[in-house]
Amino acid sequence: MANIPLSALTDSELIELYPLILKELKARGIIRTNNLIGELGEYLAANAYKSNPKLPQLQLNLKSTKNIDATSQKGERYAIKATSGNGTGVFASLPIEDDGKVYFEYLVLVRFNKDYTLDSIYELTWEQFLQHRKMKPPENKWNLPITEAVKNSAKKII
Repeated sequence: MANIPLSALTDSELIELYPLILKELKARGIIRTNNLIGELGEYLAANAYKSNPKLPQLQLNLKSTKNIDATSQKGERYAIKATSGNGTGVFASLPIEDDGKVYFEYLVLVRFNKDYTLDSIYELTWEQFLQHRKMKPPENKWNLPITEAVKNSAKKII
């Protein structure tokens, strides 16, 4: 493929690249849905864990698995959230009221810079998640603001 600068493309040609990129990312197994940021976060998190022998190997779950995105070889459940902002999206399937259940053992936060390059990856336990989570209006669902307190209590993976 010729190295054509993106600035040389027309607006229409540039827009037409996006579905082609999504299709190729799916063909390579990098993403599985059109949720590009979430899927890239899961892919980068799984690769970060696989490349570090001190960390458990994560297997990404089927997309229909509720509350968890990956499982370790020991059966530990991991939720993975990716963001380029100061907080995660909402945890849509977690109950508002505490029912005493543990829905995942670990939460992996994948943070992107504003240009969507990887900034950092953090790991929190379920207990740390419960300590730092906040109710997000108007959805009335839990999310996790990524504060200095959260980063200081979390395990930094990258």
